Amino acid sequence: MGPDANDHPRYVDLHARGGLRRRADTALTSLARCEACPRNCHADRLHDNQPDSVCGIGRHAKVASYHAHFGEENCLRGWNGSGTIFFSSCNLHCVFCQNWDLSWEGRGSIVTAGQLARMMLQLQTQSCHNINFVTPTHVLPQILEALCEAVPAGLSLPLVYNTSAYDSLEAIQLLDGIVDIYMPDFKIWDEDQCRRLLNAPDYREVACAAIKEMHRQVGDLLIDQHGLARRGLLVRHLVMPNDVAGTRQIMRFLAREISPHTFVNIMAQYRPEYEAYRHRSINRPLSNAEYVQAVVAAREEGLHRFSGERRA
Repeated sequence: MGPDANDHPRYVDLHARGGLRRRADTALTSLARCEACPRNCHADRLHDNQPDSVCGIGRHAKVASYHAHFGEENCLRGWNGSGTIFFSSCNLHCVFCQNWDLSWEGRGSIVTAGQLARMMLQLQTQSCHNINFVTPTHVLPQILEALCEAVPAGLSLPLVYNTSAYDSLEAIQLLDGIVDIYMPDFKIWDEDQCRRLLNAPDYREVACAAIKEMHRQVGDLLIDQHGLARRGLLVRHLVMPNDVAGTRQIMRFLAREISPHTFVNIMAQYRPEYEAYRHRSINRPLSNAEYVQAVVAAREEGLHRFSGERRA
């Protein structure tokens, strides 16, 4: 179910004041010397020179699929599903990526702002509970551009920003008053592991700053009387073999520097995919004992709102 008439998302009012259009114009202009993500590759994506960009995406976004998704957290999928739009390509290069055909190979179809807006409206017509942008970082300008068409056409669902957390602070600040629910991953803590497995040695620093700003904007996760997320921060953390991810340090950061009420999905679904076989430390599935240790660490560090797939 969508928001009540008196409970419409903030982006509706922002659009009425012209703020959404101004944000979109700012973001689109920046594509001429792209700094859409912390890679700061400075490619001229505005004129479609995508081979020069780290993400391989030019002026228009590329979408792999969009549909009502029932595999998300309960508070997002509800009974009608989360209206997910899966974007192709990514600004991270995780060697263990489980969606490597989309993120590394960039499979999908190029879409205009109008086409992307119609996808959002179609998902709303299907009674999805929210619009869930999956891997949106590198196409943030295109998303804002599409929202400028979707909102006056009646879009009024909560917006979910489903990201790796490798987002620049400036990009997240552009989303203030637009995104209702931030859902970042916090993948890995150790700098050497970030360099080796994510190809981003600054990942921890970037993710910490981005998540702090996300929480400043929307606060702790709020769930309504129907069990649906309405606004706030929901962090995902994938537990990895041999504690490669540094789970305890991440939980400590969330509890002490974000909020002890942070809602965390502690995920046990790791499996060696793509090029994980090249790295002995992660070339096996997660054990149940390792997952239990991760849940215990979250509790010991002071978190109390988390979900997971196995019981500790």
